[in-house]
Parts: sequence; structure tokens; C-alpha cells
Amino acid sequence: MTDTTVTLSESAAARIRAIGAKEGRPLMLRVAVDGGGCSGFQYRFDLVETPEADDMKIERDGAAALVDDLSLALLAGSEIDFVDELAVAEFRVRNPNAKSSCGCGVSFSI
Repeated sequence: MTDTTVTLSESAAARIRAIGAKEGRPLMLRVAVDGGGCSGFQYRFDLVETPEADDMKIERDGAAALVDDLSLALLAGSEIDFVDELAVAEFRVRNPNAKSSCGCGVSFSI
């Protein structure tokens, strides 16, 4: 049985809340998988105010992320994270389904 759960890390939840506070409105992080990128699939991140009809809502500590039905199959068991390192601050997906990924971590293959 495959774990279809997608989770939101504490740091991702904190960053979503911070962006919403700065914008002065509640925002949710939409995470989707598109075809393309150097490895076959790529992650797309958008900030939105309202979910679409087919979105799964993932909540943690007052923050929310959204994943559409089609992307959910490719993200099953993943964690949406936010990293703030010396050279980069970005959302990332820790995806156990990805067999390989490119150097930038935005595209992957299954």
C-alpha cells in the first residue's frame, strides 16, 4: 500500500504564514507537478488565496498547502519543506517517489 499522505514541514508552514502576514492576506501554497524540466517532471509553486475544486488541502500550524488530484499521485508520501541556506531560500519537495533529480532539485524522474 502506498502512502498518499503529503505533509507540510514546520519551516514551510512558518514561511507560508510569514508571506501571508507580509501581504496582509491569508495565502496558501499551491504545489503542482508539471511535465518538463531536465529530468522529466518539475515542481511548480504558487501562492493563492482560494483552492480549486480538486485540491487536497494540507494544514499545519495555521498554514495550508494545496495539491491537485493529478499531482497527488506523483507527490504521495512527500514532505513540502522550506529551506533557508546561505545561497538560497526556497520551498522544496522531499519526494520518496523521485528516482533521480537534477542538480537544482526542481525537476525529477520517477
